[in-house]
Amino acid sequence: MSLCQNDIAYDAPEWLTGEHMTGTTIMAVEFADGVVFGADSRTSTGTYVANRVTDKLTQVADKIYCCRSGSAADTQAIADYVKFYLDLQENETNEEPTVEVASRIFQMLCYHNRDMLSASIICAGWDKTNGGQVYCLPLGGMCVRMPFAIGGSGSTYIYGHCDNTYKTGMTEEQCLKFVADAVALAMHRDGSSGGMIRLAVLTKDGCRRLNIPGNQLPTFWSK
Repeated sequence: MSLCQNDIAYDAPEWLTGEHMTGTTIMAVEFADGVVFGADSRTSTGTYVANRVTDKLTQVADKIYCCRSGSAADTQAIADYVKFYLDLQENETNEEPTVEVASRIFQMLCYHNRDMLSASIICAGWDKTNGGQVYCLPLGGMCVRMPFAIGGSGSTYIYGHCDNTYKTGMTEEQCLKFVADAVALAMHRDGSSGGMIRLAVLTKDGCRRLNIPGNQLPTFWSK
């Protein structure tokens, strides 16, 4: 992109014209009483860090959240649409929406606009029908329920770790450690992930938020 100053055209730097991207690490995992999910907090514009403390865990219903990666503008707009539709359904039926309904609305929006959007979503939450659930929606709009899901640019570094570490029947505390360790490992390797780790535990009683500051992240061999 060219800008003009004093009638002299020059090429604008990438950090000034690049799209805001939540190049990121997001993750969610089911446990017996609900779900645990987490994300880093870095938002980048090209190679420039635009925001170090972004909240990528977005509430779309009372007990349903989504983790966002891709274009910040696209994912925020999609989450706003889903929240609107879920509020509308709840007002019409006088019942809380289910996690599956929320994930299918995400899928509809992402799939039908797949050529115009850059959005990868993890939809997770709790409902009285199926308890805690995690749905993974990668680029393109596919929607699959999984016991745990990872996404974003940092996820490519931790597939092996997650496959080796995940065990069925983990407790809430084990899931919190699983998510925190995985996101920290991704942040260590991925230049587009960083900042702090935001965690949340969602059960039938509501959502409990936790934060791990950047100077207290889990460390491994590199400590």
